[in-house]
Amino acid sequence: MKLIVGLGNPGPEYAFTPHNAGFLAIDRIAEICDVPVANRRGRALTGKAKLMGHDVLLAKPETFMNLSGLSVAALLQDLGLGLEDLIVLYDELAIPLGSLRIRERGSAGGHNGVKSISGVLGTEEWTRVRIGVGRPPLETGRAVKAGGTEYLLAPMRKQELATLDEVLDQAVRAVEAVLTKGVKAAMNEFNRKVEPEQASEQ
Repeated sequence: MKLIVGLGNPGPEYAFTPHNAGFLAIDRIAEICDVPVANRRGRALTGKAKLMGHDVLLAKPETFMNLSGLSVAALLQDLGLGLEDLIVLYDELAIPLGSLRIRERGSAGGHNGVKSISGVLGTEEWTRVRIGVGRPPLETGRAVKAGGTEYLLAPMRKQELATLDEVLDQAVRAVEAVLTKGVKAAMNEFNRKVEPEQASEQ
């Protein structure tokens, strides 16, 4: 079995914010697999599914973002799984909205959910699908302070949600590729070079 975790914050007020891209990706996988993510297990809402011939447990931690590692560790232990069986999906400010990147390890880069997981697991060696949410252009008037916190926790606009909707389908395909081809092959297939002007946008 594989454990597929999406990061986010529980509660309707956070449902369609950039910081909940991981939750939305799990919802998209669940929709494709026609399974509910409603069972409480390991401090998360979970659902068992079959994806590309693999048994998977989809999970959305209920711990809030900065304590995500407690849920991930509990689920791994409960399922008797190792780090090689874990795939985590989450939002990434440093990647433009509409893009994603797969990595097999890496630092938190200021992401509290990632920091929590690596801290509790004691390693940065776990597979992640980073869903780009970008940074808002200055002309929108939306503040980008404290590492983007205000932007990450504010509801997304219709156009942004439409763009995110497309990348969620890519995220599903990325997870499928990791499951069927392995993380290195999936990285070669899905990782795209970020344009310098987009990457530096503040």
